[in-house]
Amino acid sequence: MLRSYLKIALRNLWKHKVFSFINIMGLTVGMSACFLIFLYVNFELKYDAFHSKADRIYRLVTDIKTPSETIYAPITSWAFAPAIKNDLPEVEEFARVSGGSFLVRKGNIKFQEEKTVFADSSLFRVFDFKLIKGNPKTALKDQLSIVFTEKAAKKYFGDTDPVGQTLLLSGEGLPATVTGVMKDIPDNSQIKGDMFVSMSTLTQRFNKGLDDQWSNFGASTYLLLKPGTTGKAMEKKFPAFLQNRAGKLMKENQMFYTLLMEPLRDVYLHSTREGQEKGSMNNVYIFSVVAVFILLIACINFVNLTTARSAERAKEVGVRKVVGAPRALLARQFIIESVLLCLIAFIFSTVLSAILIPLFNNLAGKTVSTGILSNLPFVLGMFLAAIMIGMLAGIYPALVLSSFEPVVVLKGRFATSVKGILLRKGLVAAQFAISIALIIATIVVYTQMNFMRNRDLGFSKDQMLIINTEGDPKKLAFKQSLEGLTGILSTAASSSVPGSGNPGAYSEIENKSGDLQIANLDLYFVDFDYIPQFKLKMVAGRAFSREFGTDTTQAMVMNESAVKLFGYSSPQEAIGRRFRQWGREGKIVGVVKDFHFRSLQENIKPLTMRIEPGGCDLVSVKVAGGNLQSSIAAIESKWKSIMPERPFSYYFMDEFFDRQYRSEERFEKLFFNFAILAIFISCLGLLGLASYSTMQRTKEIGVRKVMGASLGSIVALLSRDFLILVVISFFIAAPIAYYFMSQWLEHFAYRTNIQWWIFLVAAVIAVAIAFLTVSFQSIKAALMNPVKSLRSE
Repeated sequence: MLRSYLKIALRNLWKHKVFSFINIMGLTVGMSACFLIFLYVNFELKYDAFHSKADRIYRLVTDIKTPSETIYAPITSWAFAPAIKNDLPEVEEFARVSGGSFLVRKGNIKFQEEKTVFADSSLFRVFDFKLIKGNPKTALKDQLSIVFTEKAAKKYFGDTDPVGQTLLLSGEGLPATVTGVMKDIPDNSQIKGDMFVSMSTLTQRFNKGLDDQWSNFGASTYLLLKPGTTGKAMEKKFPAFLQNRAGKLMKENQMFYTLLMEPLRDVYLHSTREGQEKGSMNNVYIFSVVAVFILLIACINFVNLTTARSAERAKEVGVRKVVGAPRALLARQFIIESVLLCLIAFIFSTVLSAILIPLFNNLAGKTVSTGILSNLPFVLGMFLAAIMIGMLAGIYPALVLSSFEPVVVLKGRFATSVKGILLRKGLVAAQFAISIALIIATIVVYTQMNFMRNRDLGFSKDQMLIINTEGDPKKLAFKQSLEGLTGILSTAASSSVPGSGNPGAYSEIENKSGDLQIANLDLYFVDFDYIPQFKLKMVAGRAFSREFGTDTTQAMVMNESAVKLFGYSSPQEAIGRRFRQWGREGKIVGVVKDFHFRSLQENIKPLTMRIEPGGCDLVSVKVAGGNLQSSIAAIESKWKSIMPERPFSYYFMDEFFDRQYRSEERFEKLFFNFAILAIFISCLGLLGLASYSTMQRTKEIGVRKVMGASLGSIVALLSRDFLILVVISFFIAAPIAYYFMSQWLEHFAYRTNIQWWIFLVAAVIAVAIAFLTVSFQSIKAALMNPVKSLRSE
């Protein structure tokens, strides 16, 4: 019996090639898109899930309350973790990590390892970073110990065993020993790096006594709790711990700490703290909904085309009923046809997904999957989904087709029911409502990204090269050597540039009442050329100047946000006020206009600047736009002559700043591509329905042409009903899209507004797409010779 069902199903699919192709194509694209989206969603949801103790690992974070503000820091002071481990028995282990950058040399091989991580020796006891070579218990125990990832190890040692080998670190040429090689870290890990250096190198060699510093914040701290202990229970013990360990210090500094625990698995998607890699749960929801919508559109196409063809199969049903076929048997036949078609689509979608996974990884900017074979559970899930879709999508057509009365259909009086027509129109309206909502959302995402790319940032970033000298004693000589070179317009040195990290400094600033008010303020070390180099606008006072000898020791420049923080109603009021900051005392000499030194996703924060040549590792070079390559070659030549032991590398300021928006740009690209797929599938269904509708009205068109109807009037007649449905879909989709995209925009500190023209453009695009899709069949039918369509009458 099953063999008979399959034979009949294949025969019907082959007989109606166009409709079968449209259905299979729609389902294939829908399943492939759904598969790829859920790979992405699964990747995001499983951040840090590969750690076997993930349910017991928490990130320790700090709320720092000063008289001026509360800082929600994703980090802790260096002293917290060792003291907590010592004082609170619920903590099984801790691990601190901190990012860094190192010059690494091995013979003639030299690299600036930007992805360097300082880590405690307990790293491998807390996390499941697998060592291929080396002992995890001792790998990061001693000073100047290094663990490489597989990829990084090959860069220095090729196929040679690196364990026990010696490298030279930093400009001082400190001998460091490779003590281990770990597997490459998955992309969905908070802790990422190519080279891990023992934490003792930082806390005992580069910065002695760091482990005992309670007010120096810079460590990302993770606690592994003993079984049965919860983060909430630990948080209740922290106030007494802090009071005992740092109560006197907090009172003296007027900086009060609150320690909180974030479950490891929640950090990436749910933490609201700034200054860290973050995902977006909203984006996960959005893509999940888009995946369901795309699959839903494909299923709607299937139901629509199958029920639309019911009239063609009415006589088949009538004959089979007359010869004794029960309704249940007929329904089973049509459901099997539906499932078979879905399984064919599943096979094609599996092949298509396998081809597209590398391209999708590139588009997502992450290795969400290494290939189809690494996702067999997902493949099995899609197989079961295909069967489910086939059964669910086939139930309604099966019930409709199997319910035909043989007496009626065999007399030739069968016509599609009003209910069936209304259902198909409702389904078309639903799928185009989804498509229009996606069009509106895509335009909103584009306008927001365009707004962020083109907003006045308050500083100049074009034609600016940034070169990292990383504390090299010859950095000042290098900067001076560039002055006067052809194509070099200006140079400056600083500790930070917009878009990069910067320290927060314990500060005391004279407020409007004349008191020194404590605050933790962002700090840039700069030279005299920095403010003019970046074209920062002074709104009060003056910029740093070599004409004032005290500027190197007693002067500060702050931004407008800092002025407001201390209660001044105008920038001019802050000029001449006192400050104390990190061992320096002096007066405020100038106020710069607020500029976006961080992402547009964050509000502009209070910023201070001081002259500090020793702390300026970044050299900014403004180059002329004429002959860029020759200018870079001249800079490189000076570099090699002054600092030959260091590799020359640079980046452009504008590209560097825009990296902050990579995740949003990837979201934009992914959303755009999946919206296009949804529209394509909708158009496939519309094309199929238009084709079938036109075929049913072939004789009517012939009569109208004989009576003198024009090409335009016939096209309008055949297109009108579909275009009305698209217009109805627009009025359904517009308010829904407006609501959800307004919610999406709320996550940006600086955002565009949803303008009326967006809806107009979306409506025009939707109508144009629908008209072009339908008119293809309409024009074809209108050009047909009426003799052919009427010769059987």
